[in-house]
Amino acid sequence: MLFDHDNDDPVRILTDAESWELLAHARHGRLATHAAGELDIVPINVKAVDGKLYVRTIPGTKLAELVIDPTVAFEADGVTDDEAWSVVVKGRARMLETSAEIEAAEAVGIESWLPALRNIYVEITPEHVEGRHFVLGAEPDSTTARPY
Repeated sequence: MLFDHDNDDPVRILTDAESWELLAHARHGRLATHAAGELDIVPINVKAVDGKLYVRTIPGTKLAELVIDPTVAFEADGVTDDEAWSVVVKGRARMLETSAEIEAAEAVGIESWLPALRNIYVEITPEHVEGRHFVLGAEPDSTTARPY
């Protein structure tokens, strides 16, 4: 088990440090953007380093939406047979532009799923991080279930 839970509670709110520890091992997640009244969510490869998230992408809708409205949400999660976790990061995204910024982002080693050239780097600066850990199991009957 990744985390201990108080009183056999199946849900545990994670500390910021615990959330970042999970993000440090995440290689993919989902990025939510908003532009022109439309919400969008896409799978992305990511790397968490020093309290920021880094994304490598190509020109397209996702990048255009980040430029129009830099407010984003990112979610990563993991599931095993008996436990699961989810971390949501809300913050602001910006395209990296200087050669020094791009070199630093290249050095973090974002791994891509697809064999495509992704040479635009985006940095997400968190404003809020929230993580949860779950102990999985069968749903209890109504006489033993706890309200949440």
